[in-house]
Amino acid sequence: MSDTYLNTDPYLAPYKDKVLALLEHTRLKEALISRYLAPTVYDFADYHLTFGLHRTKDGWLFREWAPSATAVYIIGEKTNWEKQPGFRLERAGETGVFEKRFDRQVFRHGDLYRLKVEWNGGEGDRIPTAAGFVVQDPATLIFNALVWNPEPFTWQVPRLESRPEPLLIYEAHAGMALEEERIGTWAEFEQHILPKIKKAGYNAVQLMAVQEHPYYGSFGYHVSSFFAPSSRFGTPEELKSLIDKAHAMGLRVFMDVIHSHAVKNEIEGLSRFDGTLYQFFHADEKGLHTLWDSRCFNYGKLMVVRFLLSNLRYWLEEFRVDGFRFDGITSMLFEDHGLGKAFTGYDDYFNSGLDVDGLSYLFLANRLVHGINPSALTIAEDVSGFPGLAAPADQGGIGFDYRFSMGVPDFWIKLLKEYADEDWPLGTLWHELISSREEEKTISYVESHDQALVGDMTLMMRLMGSDIYHAMSVYSTGLKTFRAVNLHKMIRLVTLGTAKSGYLNFMGNEFGHPEWIDFPSEQNNWSYQYARRQWSLRYNHVLYYSKLADFDAAMIELVKSGGIIDSKKPDLLHLHEENRVIAFMRDKYVFVFNFHPHESFRDYIIHAPTGTYKTVLNTDESRFGGHGRLVDDQIHHTLKEAGLSLYLPTRTGVVLTKM
Repeated sequence: MSDTYLNTDPYLAPYKDKVLALLEHTRLKEALISRYLAPTVYDFADYHLTFGLHRTKDGWLFREWAPSATAVYIIGEKTNWEKQPGFRLERAGETGVFEKRFDRQVFRHGDLYRLKVEWNGGEGDRIPTAAGFVVQDPATLIFNALVWNPEPFTWQVPRLESRPEPLLIYEAHAGMALEEERIGTWAEFEQHILPKIKKAGYNAVQLMAVQEHPYYGSFGYHVSSFFAPSSRFGTPEELKSLIDKAHAMGLRVFMDVIHSHAVKNEIEGLSRFDGTLYQFFHADEKGLHTLWDSRCFNYGKLMVVRFLLSNLRYWLEEFRVDGFRFDGITSMLFEDHGLGKAFTGYDDYFNSGLDVDGLSYLFLANRLVHGINPSALTIAEDVSGFPGLAAPADQGGIGFDYRFSMGVPDFWIKLLKEYADEDWPLGTLWHELISSREEEKTISYVESHDQALVGDMTLMMRLMGSDIYHAMSVYSTGLKTFRAVNLHKMIRLVTLGTAKSGYLNFMGNEFGHPEWIDFPSEQNNWSYQYARRQWSLRYNHVLYYSKLADFDAAMIELVKSGGIIDSKKPDLLHLHEENRVIAFMRDKYVFVFNFHPHESFRDYIIHAPTGTYKTVLNTDESRFGGHGRLVDDQIHHTLKEAGLSLYLPTRTGVVLTKM
């Protein structure tokens, strides 16, 4: 491996030896796997093929890994949910593996079962670690594995081989995608939501909460069964149909994959599966994430690495997902999971408890994903800013294709919470919007699901407050409404216009969806009122929501057709703190924003390259809920030695293209 990316950052020079040592640790782990365990990392990632219940030519074979167990039984409808000698698994040598072969008639498609695991001093019911389908009894709330052996799914379209440029992600949750106050399904998402995403112009769907999780309100981040798509939303085949339909529409499908931690639940989860705390996780305080109240994997154990790598291979091959957004990477990178760290300097990365095993797992994960499908994409969600995370592997990086620009939404929140409109520090804003590591591709966004959850606030709620319930009519003349509608468009446009490599939007935020997300719980009397998307608002043309959605679609289309994100970094043309005006150029496009809360400017000079320019988009267009103060498609000629002379209405963003 080359150390190319190290040479792009002079501040990394003092840590070069440590970085190279980390890479060597990863290389040695890969060599260990290929020399003693499997020919390649791909062959090593076979946990889902080795363990669990599988149909054979003569019947069934079940295997389980439980190294500290003394006995393992399959219990279910066939055994009246009791231990029976004929369903006791046999120990396969001294490897901690239990297995048994069964005749064909013993199991049928749709049978419910689970395991009874015994260990020194106790026993407990468990769900198989490689279960492919798990269902919950609505009356008892007990989870059971399901014997699932349907006719093989017939894919209608081939896998998408190319990578979308630019990458425009629509983050979505199937359960809360409908307007009705209930849990939506994979089939309903396919039928009703995919067409909305396609029409909105996005080219990728990022599905949340795919892996089975006991508590709906965890948003899918407390996973119990890693190989099972959540049964709340339907069958595995219905998820495959959703993905197949998305591919037919030209949409890539990424899934949130949670390999940073797992639910603490012991009956339906992995915790204390064989009676010990250390089978999959660290046994000490390192094995507990105190903020998330969950268990943390031990990436130093090769069987854990095998389990997690296999999980990636399974979703890529069995469900044909186009890649993964890896959640909670910061927790994987540090011995203390990054809790309480500010990450203000490189000492915080390399001299403060770096988890080299977690880092090497991420390297192997990226190598595996890209080896299986070179078009698949990996996205890192990391708050630490760890260098090299999204640098290419052949340049000495960990190999993620993209990193989330998590500082951008945080800074928008900071601006709106801590600064009066007339005091916005545009220089600091510009720095936040364009900051990224030279070697990495990044995805910018104004708000993801994080900003929509209870405890935080969406952009539109932050701008409107309680007025969002009664002042969103297009006939409203309130200054607060005008401010909110205008800033919502401007903030999204300047974020997308400066995005380095990609852009993300959370479901419904493109039209300023009101309120927060709150899943059913005892605190809200198990209501689904806030765990849904009110699409009727988007299609009500008497409300500004429809105008915001139309603007978002036009903005996305401009970026796609103009190749704006694909071009080089934006060049700053003008930044005037007192006037609150900022302008930049990207390829042939000039973006100009007047953030001043009450001042409009006539004949405002923006020094741009000599030529003729045409207005192609502005936030003040009447069709987008603006005041129509600018002329559509207006032609501008640069003045001799002066640049562009523009009319800049208050709180307006304008995009011009050089003709």
